[in-house]
Amino acid sequence: MSAGKADNIIMKILGVDSSGLVASAAVLSGDNITAEFTVNNKQTHSQTLLPMIKEVIDYSGVALEELDAIAVAAGPGSFTGLRIGSATVKGLGLVLDKPIIPVPTLEGLAYQLSEANGFICPIMDARREQVYTGIYEIRDGRLVSIMDQCAMDIHDLLKELAQYPEKIHFLGDGVPVYEQIIRDEIVNEFSFAAPHLARQRGSAIAVLGEIYYHQGSVETAAEHRPVYLRKSQAEREREEKLNAN
Repeated sequence: MSAGKADNIIMKILGVDSSGLVASAAVLSGDNITAEFTVNNKQTHSQTLLPMIKEVIDYSGVALEELDAIAVAAGPGSFTGLRIGSATVKGLGLVLDKPIIPVPTLEGLAYQLSEANGFICPIMDARREQVYTGIYEIRDGRLVSIMDQCAMDIHDLLKELAQYPEKIHFLGDGVPVYEQIIRDEIVNEFSFAAPHLARQRGSAIAVLGEIYYHQGSVETAAEHRPVYLRKSQAEREREEKLNAN
């Protein structure tokens, strides 16, 4: 999938991301992010997300009824976080009769480094040395997927990256977890994103959401489902117990 700036049409979009440790909401109006609220202090998303959305709506000057669509980080990510985000935007979409724009989580993360040269590799910790990841590149201002988002072993990812003789830019909550492994095993030139770009942002979801809206990547609130990519830890543990018996 590739993405670039859509036609110059003024749209109002709420962007929501609760796919990881960070919860974030932002309002895009035309070319402006009029309000953004991001929390990364270990509070549960069930505590923060709805109050956060109310705050950004209040401060943005854009009423809920004026929104053209709601963009959401659709996964992969934390099972609990994705469910909370999905339920929240589905509820808003149904009440307001607004379409949902599902933005792949890793694409939303990668788009935060839209000025980077080389390849962008967001990583989210999926436990047991597994990461949710993808490989992206910016071409003529457009986000291009080199390897679509997937779940894979961190060591296998670094071997995969060795095929690309470009600088690799890492970001995401998997960086502090696997930083030493990356430093020890990577053969590419690499960098880690600065703190203000390293985690999910509702603004990136909103901006990328507008692009995908014009590409027709829209669904109804009733249709929206999060993308998990793999089974939850509880489901995996249950299967392991059944297979052991």
